Amino acid sequence: MFQTLYSYFWWERLWLPENVTWADLEDRDGRVYAKASDLYITLPLAFLFLIVRHLFETYVATPLAGLLNVKEKIRLKATPNAVLEKFYAATTKHPKQADVEMLSKKSGCTVRQVERWFRRRRNQDRPSLLKKFREASWRFTFYLIAFIAGMAVIVDKPWFYDLREVWKGYPIQSMLPSQYWYYMIELSFYWSLLFSIASDVKRKDFKEQIIHHVATIILISFSWFANYIRAGTLIMALHDSSDYLLESAKMFNYAGWRNTCNNIFIVFAAVFIITRLVILPFWIMHCTVVYPLDLYPPFFGYYFFNFMMVVLQSLHIFWAYLIIRMAQKFITGKVVEDERSDREETDNSEEEEEAAKNGPLSNGHPVLNNNHRKTD
Repeated sequence: MFQTLYSYFWWERLWLPENVTWADLEDRDGRVYAKASDLYITLPLAFLFLIVRHLFETYVATPLAGLLNVKEKIRLKATPNAVLEKFYAATTKHPKQADVEMLSKKSGCTVRQVERWFRRRRNQDRPSLLKKFREASWRFTFYLIAFIAGMAVIVDKPWFYDLREVWKGYPIQSMLPSQYWYYMIELSFYWSLLFSIASDVKRKDFKEQIIHHVATIILISFSWFANYIRAGTLIMALHDSSDYLLESAKMFNYAGWRNTCNNIFIVFAAVFIITRLVILPFWIMHCTVVYPLDLYPPFFGYYFFNFMMVVLQSLHIFWAYLIIRMAQKFITGKVVEDERSDREETDNSEEEEEAAKNGPLSNGHPVLNNNHRKTD
């Protein structure tokens, strides 16, 4: 049964155009072709990326955060309460008004105290500013290096300037060593992102991020199997061209450099919209949808590859909507921040009451010689 499934999976008509067989893509006469077995190395490389990331965040990103004066906000801790903690863990982190009133009776707290407890408890679970900074630093470093390396791989190739060259001689196109390593490193990195997504900072587009990572891994892997390598290198470099700008804007935002963050964000927004909403659909996707039909009839791989491109493009439109919303805030003079972020909650009214009675508080204790009220 396994052998039958294996045969169906690697059926040539799924992956290759008509009249082309796997035998045509066997290495010979000094010409080397992509093989599925090449991708086995990406899984151990992904775990190596996780190790390198840990070392980078510990010994590079953390000291850099100190140099940029990245400071943590003082968060007031929720007072231990078994009733509220059980509801928080088992039911919901955002109780409705009826739930708040019920919990008030069960816990012996007032309604306002219950509301305050849930605000503080949610804030405790939110990732720290340092964690966000370290994460952004790691991604910025990778995306910048990947973009520079990607451009070095393709800038001297004829298909970088003439997209019809992408399909010249397809699928009998020999693989270059630079293309091999570009693919292996990019695919390994996206595997590492998928492996670490549960522990990374969770944003409002968490599900979309998972879809993006899975679609990217499938696209890179399939383009390797079907020898769509020329198109694949163009697509990867195009995506990396704006990602490092976003991560650098986040870094400066966490460091409190608002003007620098806003300026970089505007550059990022322009590059993102040009590359993802103009170049990708009207140049790259036109290249993958229209030009191949001049050489061979459409086959399953042709439809599958372009379907996954449509999935990615749909995500780009979703993120472009968020980016435009942030750009509108910038134009109207409001602080630009990530629309996907889970914002810190405050309980100003309660803190003002406590400060009026007992003086400024920090974690329930009076603070001396402090002329500024602290909030969560």
